[in-house]
Amino acid sequence: MPSIYIETYGCQMNVSDSELMYGKLQAEGYVATDTPVGADVVLINTCAIRENAEQRVIGRLGELRRDLKPGAVLGVTGCMAQRLGPRLLETDTRVQLVVGPDSYRMLPSLIDGARNGERFSATDFDLEEHYEDFSARRFEGVKAWIPVQRGCDYRCTYCIVPTTRGPERSRKLAEVVRETHEVVAQGITEVVLLGQTVNSYNDGTHDFADLLRAVGAVDGIRRVRYTSPHPNDFSDRVIAAMAETPTVCEHVHLPMQSGSTSMLKRMLRRYSREEDLECVARLRAAMPGLGLTTDIIVGFPGETDEEFEDTLSLCREVRFDDAFTFKFSAREGTPATRMPPEWTIPEAVVDARYDALVATVRGISREKNMARLGERMEVLVEKEARKGELFQARSRDFKTVLVPGTPESIGTYMTVELTGTTGATFTGTPVQERAPLPMAG
Repeated sequence: MPSIYIETYGCQMNVSDSELMYGKLQAEGYVATDTPVGADVVLINTCAIRENAEQRVIGRLGELRRDLKPGAVLGVTGCMAQRLGPRLLETDTRVQLVVGPDSYRMLPSLIDGARNGERFSATDFDLEEHYEDFSARRFEGVKAWIPVQRGCDYRCTYCIVPTTRGPERSRKLAEVVRETHEVVAQGITEVVLLGQTVNSYNDGTHDFADLLRAVGAVDGIRRVRYTSPHPNDFSDRVIAAMAETPTVCEHVHLPMQSGSTSMLKRMLRRYSREEDLECVARLRAAMPGLGLTTDIIVGFPGETDEEFEDTLSLCREVRFDDAFTFKFSAREGTPATRMPPEWTIPEAVVDARYDALVATVRGISREKNMARLGERMEVLVEKEARKGELFQARSRDFKTVLVPGTPESIGTYMTVELTGTTGATFTGTPVQERAPLPMAG
């Protein structure tokens, strides 16, 4: 039986797509392997959101040439494949397949052709494709990534996603619920609903509030998460569904990108600083103790000192639990590349602003985490930690907690007391919950 190796870069959606590809190819008789060395087929599932992500893939393709056995098929899938298309075949003669996110159904036949020496590029969009008949080969036995929406209609000026993923379209609610039942049958108790702007989900009959309630009500599900939402799509219905569905976790990853209204306008984010703050206030009013994380870009064209200071001040005002911080990366085909050249921020200024932003975010995170020492919380053990004999666990509000355990602990829940913090992660000690005392008389 031929062997298949898939190496994944980028976001959770790419992880989910790799699981779908593995599932499809296993159904066609392929056997998954955990190394490219000796594999009959090697696929690199790629990200295009930033230039350095694509450069990593180009470098990796060069490395793989040394490891591939004679006759092995090498393919590039995902967003970089969609963006570059046939150009990848022209610039790298060893690559035989270039397959975009809507063409994975064709993989078995494309691979058969490649094994006969042919080369293919398949990057057409299919607005009906949700891979409903695919059975994902899930990488983790702890949580399941479930795509509920593909593509994006927002078209922020810095973002390549509408080009690589196409326009927004949502799966039918019944199909998402069906997959959730399948996940439970596999022994998984946490699901993560995926979409580029996931809270704008609408299948024509049901909105994201309906979806949260339906998935959260599936027997056997203990935790429901989702990523990534857009601030504009937190309707009162969605916030009520979050607050009223016990299985929905108390965490929101709210991509802010900037704290400056003028900068947000250039980014075409379609909300102001004041509207972002109002969204945060509504979320926290409905869910006290909500964990809140964000994405922030520095060095966007034209960013002034005052606009950057607005971002720092918003971080101080909101006090995010954590932030994913990025230096602006111009992507071919996006409106940001057509902005005046004089708007380009010098690299040294970008570096200084980035360092200041990271210091601000980390300082707030450390202060908040120190204040929580001694607190008790439920965590789900996810995997072995990178160092030592501890295991990595996650709280409902998305805190990383390192706990003692054994391989058998993975996938189990425990109550821990937070006993230490590095500023970013916690250490926790398992505690035995006391049973309530019997009533007198």
